[in-house]
Amino acid sequence: MKRLKVLSILLTGFISVNTLKAQEVLTLKQVIQYALDNKKEAQTAKLDLENSEYKISEVRAGALPQVTGTGSLTFNPMLQKVAIPGELFGEPGKTVMAAFGQKWQSQANLSVTQQLFNQSVFTGLKAARTTREFYQINSQLTEEQLIEKVANAYYEVFQTQLQLQTIQNNLDNTTKTQKVIKGLLDAGLSKKIDYDRVTVAINNLESQKQQVINAWELQKNALKFAIGMDIKKDIQLPKETFETNSGLVLADNDVDSRTEIKVLNKQNELLELNKKATIAELYPKLSFTGNLGYLGMGNAFPIFNKSEGVNWSGFSGLGLNLSVPIFRGGETKAKVSQADIELRKLKVEIEDTKLALSLANENAKAQIRNSLLTVNSNRENVNLAKEVMENTQNNFKNGLATLTELLDSENAFADAESNLNISLLNYKVAEIQLIKSAGNLKSLVK
Repeated sequence: MKRLKVLSILLTGFISVNTLKAQEVLTLKQVIQYALDNKKEAQTAKLDLENSEYKISEVRAGALPQVTGTGSLTFNPMLQKVAIPGELFGEPGKTVMAAFGQKWQSQANLSVTQQLFNQSVFTGLKAARTTREFYQINSQLTEEQLIEKVANAYYEVFQTQLQLQTIQNNLDNTTKTQKVIKGLLDAGLSKKIDYDRVTVAINNLESQKQQVINAWELQKNALKFAIGMDIKKDIQLPKETFETNSGLVLADNDVDSRTEIKVLNKQNELLELNKKATIAELYPKLSFTGNLGYLGMGNAFPIFNKSEGVNWSGFSGLGLNLSVPIFRGGETKAKVSQADIELRKLKVEIEDTKLALSLANENAKAQIRNSLLTVNSNRENVNLAKEVMENTQNNFKNGLATLTELLDSENAFADAESNLNISLLNYKVAEIQLIKSAGNLKSLVK
Protein backbone atom coordinates (compact mmCIF):
# COMPACT_ATOMS: atom_id res chain seq x y z
CA MET A 1 0.00 0.00 0.00
CA LYS A 2 2.83 2.37 0.86
CA ARG A 3 4.42 1.68 -2.51
CA LEU A 4 1.11 2.48 -4.24
CA LYS A 5 0.84 5.77 -2.37
CA VAL A 6 4.42 6.75 -3.29
CA LEU A 7 3.78 5.82 -6.92
CA SER A 8 0.58 7.87 -6.90
CA ILE A 9 2.41 10.90 -5.50
CA LEU A 10 5.20 10.60 -8.09
CA LEU A 11 2.67 10.24 -10.91
CA THR A 12 0.77 13.30 -9.72
CA GLY A 13 4.01 15.30 -9.61
CA PHE A 14 4.94 14.12 -13.07
CA ILE A 15 1.59 15.22 -14.48
CA SER A 16 1.91 18.60 -12.76
CA VAL A 17 5.36 19.15 -14.27
CA ASN A 18 4.08 18.28 -17.74
CA THR A 19 1.18 20.70 -17.29
CA LEU A 20 3.59 23.49 -16.44
CA LYS A 21 5.74 22.67 -19.44
CA ALA A 22 2.70 22.80 -21.71
CA GLN A 23 2.34 26.47 -20.84
CA GLU A 24 5.22 27.98 -22.79
CA VAL A 25 6.86 31.28 -21.92
CA LEU A 26 7.86 32.81 -25.24
CA THR A 27 10.26 35.67 -25.84
CA LEU A 28 10.03 37.87 -28.94
CA LYS A 29 12.92 36.00 -30.55
CA GLN A 30 11.26 32.64 -29.96
CA VAL A 31 7.90 33.87 -31.29
CA ILE A 32 9.48 35.21 -34.50
CA GLN A 33 11.50 32.05 -35.07
CA TYR A 34 8.39 29.93 -34.55
CA ALA A 35 6.57 31.99 -37.18
CA LEU A 36 9.44 31.65 -39.67
CA ASP A 37 9.35 27.88 -39.20
CA ASN A 38 5.61 27.30 -39.19
CA LYS A 39 3.58 30.16 -40.67
CA LYS A 40 1.97 29.61 -44.06
CA GLU A 41 3.52 32.70 -45.68
CA ALA A 42 7.06 31.62 -44.80
CA GLN A 43 6.48 28.02 -45.87
CA THR A 44 4.90 29.14 -49.16
CA ALA A 45 7.84 31.43 -49.90
CA LYS A 46 10.24 28.54 -49.31
CA LEU A 47 8.20 26.30 -51.62
CA ASP A 48 8.21 29.02 -54.30
CA LEU A 49 11.99 29.18 -53.99
CA GLU A 50 12.23 25.41 -54.31
CA ASN A 51 9.86 25.47 -57.28
CA SER A 52 12.07 28.01 -59.07
CA GLU A 53 14.75 25.32 -59.37
CA TYR A 54 12.28 23.11 -61.22
CA LYS A 55 11.37 26.01 -63.50
CA ILE A 56 15.05 26.39 -64.38
CA SER A 57 15.24 22.68 -65.15
CA GLU A 58 12.13 22.99 -67.32
CA VAL A 59 13.61 25.82 -69.40
CA ARG A 60 17.02 24.14 -69.56
CA ALA A 61 15.33 21.07 -71.04
CA GLY A 62 14.49 23.12 -74.14
CA ALA A 63 18.20 23.52 -74.90
CA LEU A 64 18.98 19.83 -74.46
CA PRO A 65 18.43 17.08 -77.05
CA GLN A 66 14.85 15.90 -77.31
CA VAL A 67 14.70 12.13 -77.87
CA THR A 68 11.42 10.45 -78.77
CA GLY A 69 10.66 6.81 -79.38
CA THR A 70 7.54 5.71 -81.28
CA GLY A 71 6.09 2.40 -82.36
CA SER A 72 3.08 1.23 -84.33
CA LEU A 73 1.36 -1.99 -85.36
CA THR A 74 -1.24 -2.04 -88.15
CA PHE A 75 -3.44 -4.89 -89.41
CA ASN A 76 -5.09 -4.43 -92.82
CA PRO A 77 -7.90 -7.01 -93.14
CA MET A 78 -8.84 -5.65 -96.57
CA LEU A 79 -6.04 -4.36 -98.77
CA GLN A 80 -6.92 -1.61 -101.19
CA LYS A 81 -6.60 -2.53 -104.89
CA VAL A 82 -5.28 -0.29 -107.61
CA ALA A 83 -6.24 -0.41 -111.31
CA ILE A 84 -3.20 -1.12 -113.54
CA PRO A 85 -3.21 -1.17 -117.37
CA GLY A 86 -3.09 -4.78 -118.65
CA GLU A 87 -0.32 -3.92 -121.13
CA LEU A 88 2.09 -4.05 -118.20
CA PHE A 89 1.23 -7.70 -117.71
CA GLY A 90 1.03 -8.65 -121.42
CA GLU A 91 -2.76 -8.40 -121.55
CA PRO A 92 -3.53 -5.39 -123.76
CA GLY A 93 -6.97 -3.88 -123.57
CA LYS A 94 -7.59 -5.15 -120.05
CA THR A 95 -7.36 -3.57 -116.59
CA VAL A 96 -5.74 -5.52 -113.84
CA MET A 97 -6.81 -4.87 -110.20
CA ALA A 98 -3.80 -5.43 -107.94
CA ALA A 99 -3.61 -5.16 -104.19
CA PHE A 100 -0.67 -3.25 -102.70
CA GLY A 101 0.71 -3.60 -99.20
CA GLN A 102 0.73 -6.38 -96.62
CA LYS A 103 -1.79 -7.60 -94.08
CA TRP A 104 0.52 -6.71 -91.20
CA GLN A 105 2.81 -3.72 -90.77
CA SER A 106 4.98 -2.85 -87.76
CA GLN A 107 7.26 0.12 -87.24
CA ALA A 108 9.67 1.26 -84.49
CA ASN A 109 11.29 4.69 -84.71
CA LEU A 110 13.74 6.77 -82.65
CA SER A 111 13.99 10.51 -83.38
CA VAL A 112 16.33 13.18 -82.01
CA THR A 113 15.92 16.97 -82.16
CA GLN A 114 18.56 19.45 -81.01
CA GLN A 115 18.23 23.22 -81.02
CA LEU A 116 21.32 24.72 -82.65
CA PHE A 117 20.21 28.33 -82.58
CA ASN A 118 17.04 29.52 -80.84
CA GLN A 119 17.30 32.94 -79.22
CA SER A 120 14.03 32.42 -77.33
CA VAL A 121 15.44 29.37 -75.54
CA PHE A 122 18.70 31.15 -74.64
CA THR A 123 16.80 34.16 -73.28
CA GLY A 124 14.52 31.82 -71.36
CA LEU A 125 17.55 30.31 -69.59
CA LYS A 126 18.63 33.77 -68.41
CA ALA A 127 15.07 34.53 -67.29
CA ALA A 128 14.91 31.27 -65.33
CA ARG A 129 18.06 32.10 -63.37
CA THR A 130 16.74 35.60 -62.70
CA THR A 131 13.46 34.07 -61.53
CA ARG A 132 15.36 32.04 -58.93
CA GLU A 133 17.04 35.23 -57.67
CA PHE A 134 13.64 36.93 -57.60
CA TYR A 135 12.15 34.21 -55.40
CA GLN A 136 15.19 34.33 -53.12
CA ILE A 137 14.71 38.05 -52.52
CA ASN A 138 10.93 37.66 -52.32
CA SER A 139 11.38 34.97 -49.65
CA GLN A 140 13.51 37.42 -47.66
CA LEU A 141 10.84 40.12 -48.06
CA THR A 142 8.14 37.69 -46.89
CA GLU A 143 10.18 36.89 -43.80
CA GLU A 144 10.67 40.58 -43.03
CA GLN A 145 6.95 41.28 -43.41
CA LEU A 146 6.17 38.33 -41.15
CA ILE A 147 8.69 39.50 -38.53
CA GLU A 148 7.12 42.97 -38.52
CA LYS A 149 3.59 41.62 -38.15
CA VAL A 150 4.54 39.17 -35.39
CA ALA A 151 6.56 41.75 -33.46
CA ASN A 152 3.64 44.20 -33.49
CA ALA A 153 1.22 41.50 -32.35
CA TYR A 154 3.67 40.43 -29.61
CA TYR A 155 4.03 43.94 -28.22
CA GLU A 156 0.25 44.43 -28.24
CA VAL A 157 -0.11 41.35 -26.03
CA PHE A 158 2.70 42.64 -23.84
CA GLN A 159 1.08 46.07 -23.50
CA THR A 160 -2.23 44.50 -22.45
CA GLN A 161 -0.35 42.30 -20.00
CA LEU A 162 1.17 45.42 -18.42
CA GLN A 163 -2.25 47.07 -18.39
CA LEU A 164 -3.62 44.04 -16.55
CA GLN A 165 -0.83 44.32 -13.99
CA THR A 166 -1.65 48.01 -13.50
CA ILE A 167 -5.31 47.21 -12.82
CA GLN A 168 -4.25 44.47 -10.40
CA ASN A 169 -1.98 46.92 -8.52
CA ASN A 170 -4.82 49.43 -8.29
CA LEU A 171 -7.15 46.66 -7.13
CA ASP A 172 -4.69 45.62 -4.43
CA ASN A 173 -4.37 49.21 -3.18
CA THR A 174 -8.13 49.73 -3.12
CA THR A 175 -8.61 46.40 -1.34
CA LYS A 176 -6.15 47.52 1.34
CA THR A 177 -8.12 50.75 1.70
CA GLN A 178 -11.32 48.72 2.06
CA LYS A 179 -9.77 46.73 4.91
CA VAL A 180 -8.71 49.95 6.66
CA ILE A 181 -12.20 51.43 6.33
CA LYS A 182 -13.73 48.15 7.50
CA GLY A 183 -11.62 48.36 10.66
CA LEU A 184 -12.61 51.98 11.21
CA LEU A 185 -16.26 51.12 10.55
CA ASP A 186 -16.18 48.33 13.12
CA ALA A 187 -14.63 50.75 15.59
CA GLY A 188 -17.34 53.33 14.89
CA LEU A 189 -14.82 55.79 13.38
CA SER A 190 -16.08 55.64 9.79
CA LYS A 191 -19.34 55.74 7.86
CA LYS A 192 -20.89 52.84 6.01
CA ILE A 193 -21.21 54.98 2.89
CA ASP A 194 -17.41 55.20 2.73
CA TYR A 195 -17.16 51.44 2.89
CA ASP A 196 -19.80 51.09 0.17
CA ARG A 197 -17.98 53.57 -2.09
CA VAL A 198 -14.78 51.56 -1.82
CA THR A 199 -16.71 48.35 -2.48
CA VAL A 200 -18.20 49.88 -5.65
CA ALA A 201 -14.72 50.94 -6.74
CA ILE A 202 -13.43 47.38 -6.20
CA ASN A 203 -16.32 45.91 -8.18
CA ASN A 204 -15.64 48.31 -11.03
CA LEU A 205 -11.97 47.35 -11.02
CA GLU A 206 -12.86 43.66 -11.01
CA SER A 207 -15.12 44.22 -14.02
CA GLN A 208 -12.42 46.23 -15.78
CA LYS A 209 -9.89 43.52 -15.00
CA GLN A 210 -12.11 40.85 -16.54
CA GLN A 211 -12.55 42.93 -19.68
CA VAL A 212 -8.80 43.32 -20.02
CA ILE A 213 -8.30 39.59 -19.42
CA ASN A 214 -10.76 38.84 -22.23
CA ALA A 215 -8.95 41.24 -24.56
CA TRP A 216 -5.63 39.70 -23.49
CA GLU A 217 -6.85 36.20 -24.38
CA LEU A 218 -8.07 37.39 -27.78
CA GLN A 219 -4.74 39.08 -28.49
CA LYS A 220 -2.84 35.93 -27.50
CA ASN A 221 -5.01 33.93 -29.90
CA ALA A 222 -4.28 36.47 -32.64
CA LEU A 223 -0.57 36.15 -31.88
CA LYS A 224 -0.74 32.34 -32.03
CA PHE A 225 -2.51 32.56 -35.38
CA ALA A 226 0.09 35.04 -36.64
CA ILE A 227 2.91 32.59 -35.90
CA GLY A 228 1.07 29.44 -37.01
CA MET A 229 0.68 27.92 -33.53
CA ASP A 230 -2.18 25.72 -32.34
CA ILE A 231 -4.82 28.07 -30.90
CA LYS A 232 -5.51 25.65 -28.04
CA LYS A 233 -1.90 25.78 -26.87
CA ASP A 234 -1.42 28.01 -23.84
CA ILE A 235 1.39 30.56 -23.94
CA GLN A 236 2.71 33.20 -21.58
CA LEU A 237 4.98 36.17 -22.11
CA PRO A 238 7.95 36.79 -19.82
CA LYS A 239 7.37 39.10 -16.85
CA GLU A 240 9.47 42.04 -17.91
CA THR A 241 8.87 45.63 -18.90
CA PHE A 242 9.54 47.42 -22.15
CA GLU A 243 12.96 48.99 -22.45
CA THR A 244 13.78 52.10 -24.45
CA ASN A 245 17.02 52.68 -26.27
CA SER A 246 17.96 56.32 -26.45
CA GLY A 247 21.08 55.39 -28.41
CA LEU A 248 19.20 54.34 -31.55
CA VAL A 249 20.79 55.72 -34.68
CA LEU A 250 18.30 57.98 -36.44
CA ALA A 251 20.21 58.15 -39.72
CA ASP A 252 18.71 58.36 -43.19
CA ASN A 253 18.29 54.91 -44.66
CA ASP A 254 19.47 53.83 -48.10
CA VAL A 255 16.21 52.93 -49.80
CA ASP A 256 18.04 51.20 -52.65
CA SER A 257 19.26 48.56 -50.19
CA ARG A 258 15.74 47.80 -48.94
CA THR A 259 14.36 44.39 -49.81
CA GLU A 260 11.21 45.96 -51.29
CA ILE A 261 13.31 47.81 -53.87
CA LYS A 262 15.47 44.75 -54.56
CA VAL A 263 12.35 42.75 -55.38
CA LEU A 264 11.11 45.44 -57.77
CA ASN A 265 14.54 45.75 -59.42
CA LYS A 266 14.65 42.00 -59.96
CA GLN A 267 11.13 42.17 -61.35
CA ASN A 268 12.39 44.85 -63.74
CA GLU A 269 15.11 42.46 -64.92
CA LEU A 270 12.47 39.81 -65.59
CA LEU A 271 10.41 42.26 -67.64
CA GLU A 272 13.53 43.22 -69.63
CA LEU A 273 14.17 39.55 -70.38
CA ASN A 274 10.52 39.09 -71.33
CA LYS A 275 10.93 41.92 -73.83
CA LYS A 276 14.09 40.30 -75.24
CA ALA A 277 12.30 36.97 -75.49
CA THR A 278 9.54 38.65 -77.49
CA ILE A 279 12.07 40.24 -79.84
CA ALA A 280 13.77 36.84 -80.16
CA GLU A 281 10.69 35.59 -81.99
CA LEU A 282 11.98 37.55 -85.03
CA TYR A 283 15.29 35.63 -85.03
CA PRO A 284 15.83 32.62 -87.31
CA LYS A 285 15.71 29.20 -85.66
CA LEU A 286 18.00 26.35 -86.60
CA SER A 287 17.69 22.81 -85.32
CA PHE A 288 19.12 19.38 -86.11
CA THR A 289 16.92 16.32 -86.53
CA GLY A 290 17.73 12.66 -86.89
CA ASN A 291 15.71 9.47 -86.88
CA LEU A 292 16.38 5.76 -86.99
CA GLY A 293 13.70 3.16 -87.49
CA TYR A 294 12.84 -0.42 -88.37
CA LEU A 295 9.88 -1.50 -90.50
CA GLY A 296 8.35 -4.96 -90.67
CA MET A 297 5.68 -6.09 -93.21
CA GLY A 298 4.07 -9.40 -94.14
CA ASN A 299 0.98 -11.52 -94.19
CA ALA A 300 1.83 -12.94 -90.75
CA PHE A 301 2.01 -11.18 -87.39
CA PRO A 302 5.37 -9.37 -87.74
CA ILE A 303 6.46 -8.96 -84.13
CA PHE A 304 8.55 -11.85 -82.75
CA ASN A 305 8.00 -13.62 -86.07
CA LYS A 306 11.03 -14.84 -88.01
CA SER A 307 9.14 -16.66 -90.78
CA GLU A 308 9.83 -16.01 -94.43
CA GLY A 309 6.47 -14.29 -94.79
CA VAL A 310 7.69 -11.25 -92.82
CA ASN A 311 10.16 -8.78 -94.27
CA TRP A 312 12.12 -6.33 -92.18
CA SER A 313 14.01 -3.22 -93.29
CA GLY A 314 15.71 -0.37 -91.50
CA PHE A 315 15.65 3.33 -92.35
CA SER A 316 17.31 6.51 -91.07
CA GLY A 317 17.61 10.18 -91.85
CA LEU A 318 19.53 13.28 -90.78
CA GLY A 319 18.55 16.88 -91.41
CA LEU A 320 18.66 20.55 -90.55
CA ASN A 321 15.53 22.63 -90.03
CA LEU A 322 15.71 26.39 -90.61
CA SER A 323 12.83 28.70 -89.79
CA VAL A 324 13.03 32.38 -90.80
CA PRO A 325 10.15 34.72 -89.74
CA ILE A 326 9.30 37.01 -92.65
CA PHE A 327 5.99 38.70 -91.89
CA ARG A 328 3.81 38.31 -88.78
CA GLY A 329 1.36 41.14 -89.33
CA GLY A 330 2.92 43.38 -86.63
CA GLU A 331 2.19 40.93 -83.80
CA THR A 332 5.73 40.98 -82.41
CA LYS A 333 5.93 44.77 -82.58
CA ALA A 334 2.69 45.02 -80.58
CA LYS A 335 4.03 42.59 -77.95
CA VAL A 336 7.27 44.58 -77.63
CA SER A 337 5.28 47.79 -77.16
CA GLN A 338 3.24 46.09 -74.40
CA ALA A 339 6.46 44.96 -72.72
CA ASP A 340 7.74 48.57 -72.84
CA ILE A 341 4.56 49.77 -71.15
CA GLU A 342 5.02 47.21 -68.34
CA LEU A 343 8.59 48.41 -67.83
CA ARG A 344 7.50 52.04 -67.64
CA LYS A 345 4.72 51.19 -65.18
CA LEU A 346 7.21 49.33 -62.98
CA LYS A 347 9.59 52.29 -63.07
CA VAL A 348 6.79 54.51 -61.74
CA GLU A 349 6.07 51.94 -59.00
CA ILE A 350 9.74 51.81 -57.99
CA GLU A 351 9.93 55.60 -57.62
CA ASP A 352 6.68 55.65 -55.64
CA THR A 353 7.91 52.84 -53.38
CA LYS A 354 11.17 54.70 -52.71
CA LEU A 355 9.17 57.77 -51.75
CA ALA A 356 6.95 55.72 -49.43
CA LEU A 357 9.97 54.07 -47.78
CA SER A 358 11.62 57.44 -47.20
CA LEU A 359 8.39 58.75 -45.69
CA ALA A 360 8.14 55.70 -43.40
CA ASN A 361 11.72 56.25 -42.27
CA GLU A 362 11.13 59.91 -41.44
CA ASN A 363 7.89 59.09 -39.64
CA ALA A 364 9.63 56.36 -37.62
CA LYS A 365 12.39 58.74 -36.56
CA ALA A 366 9.86 61.41 -35.58
CA GLN A 367 7.79 58.83 -33.69
CA ILE A 368 10.88 57.54 -31.87
CA ARG A 369 11.84 61.04 -30.75
CA ASN A 370 8.31 61.89 -29.64
CA SER A 371 7.83 58.50 -27.95
CA LEU A 372 11.04 58.88 -25.96
CA LEU A 373 9.93 62.28 -24.72
CA THR A 374 6.48 60.91 -23.85
CA VAL A 375 7.88 57.82 -22.12
CA ASN A 376 10.28 59.88 -19.99
CA SER A 377 7.49 62.30 -19.10
CA ASN A 378 5.11 59.48 -18.20
CA ARG A 379 7.74 57.75 -16.08
CA GLU A 380 8.23 60.93 -14.06
CA ASN A 381 4.47 61.25 -13.82
CA VAL A 382 4.17 57.66 -12.52
CA ASN A 383 6.74 58.34 -9.82
CA LEU A 384 4.98 61.56 -8.87
CA ALA A 385 1.54 59.92 -8.85
CA LYS A 386 2.86 57.08 -6.69
CA GLU A 387 4.33 59.55 -4.23
CA VAL A 388 1.04 61.48 -4.09
CA MET A 389 -0.91 58.24 -3.56
CA GLU A 390 1.36 57.08 -0.74
CA ASN A 391 1.17 60.47 0.99
CA THR A 392 -2.61 60.52 0.59
CA GLN A 393 -2.85 57.02 2.06
CA ASN A 394 -0.85 58.13 5.08
CA ASN A 395 -2.95 61.29 5.43
CA PHE A 396 -6.15 59.24 5.18
CA LYS A 397 -4.98 56.91 7.94
CA ASN A 398 -4.27 59.97 10.09
CA GLY A 399 -7.59 61.61 9.23
CA LEU A 400 -5.99 64.39 7.15
CA ALA A 401 -7.45 63.30 3.79
CA THR A 402 -10.89 62.34 2.64
CA LEU A 403 -11.85 59.06 1.00
CA THR A 404 -12.50 60.90 -2.26
CA GLU A 405 -8.96 62.25 -2.26
CA LEU A 406 -7.61 58.76 -1.57
CA LEU A 407 -9.59 57.13 -4.39
CA ASP A 408 -8.66 59.95 -6.76
CA SER A 409 -4.96 59.50 -5.99
CA GLU A 410 -5.18 55.76 -6.59
CA ASN A 411 -7.00 56.31 -9.90
CA ALA A 412 -4.46 58.93 -10.91
CA PHE A 413 -1.63 56.51 -10.22
CA ALA A 414 -3.37 53.79 -12.30
CA ASP A 415 -3.95 56.27 -15.15
CA ALA A 416 -0.31 57.32 -15.06
CA GLU A 417 0.84 53.70 -15.32
CA SER A 418 -1.64 53.06 -18.14
CA ASN A 419 -0.38 56.10 -20.06
CA LEU A 420 3.19 54.89 -19.58
CA ASN A 421 2.32 51.46 -20.98
CA ILE A 422 0.64 52.99 -24.03
CA SER A 423 3.59 55.27 -24.70
CA LEU A 424 5.98 52.31 -24.37
CA LEU A 425 3.94 50.35 -26.91
CA ASN A 426 4.03 53.32 -29.31
CA TYR A 427 7.78 53.48 -28.83
CA LYS A 428 8.22 49.76 -29.60
CA VAL A 429 6.08 50.04 -32.74
CA ALA A 430 8.17 53.00 -33.90
CA GLU A 431 11.33 51.08 -33.04
CA ILE A 432 10.23 48.20 -35.27
CA GLN A 433 9.59 50.63 -38.13
CA LEU A 434 13.01 52.21 -37.64
CA ILE A 435 14.71 48.81 -37.64
CA LYS A 436 12.71 47.92 -40.74
CA SER A 437 13.73 51.11 -42.53
CA ALA A 438 17.37 50.19 -41.89
CA GLY A 439 16.77 46.70 -43.35
CA ASN A 440 17.69 45.00 -40.06
CA LEU A 441 14.47 43.19 -39.08
CA LYS A 442 16.39 39.90 -39.11
CA SER A 443 18.35 41.25 -36.12
CA LEU A 444 15.25 40.61 -33.97
CA VAL A 445 15.84 36.88 -34.46
CA LYS A 446 19.57 36.90 -33.74
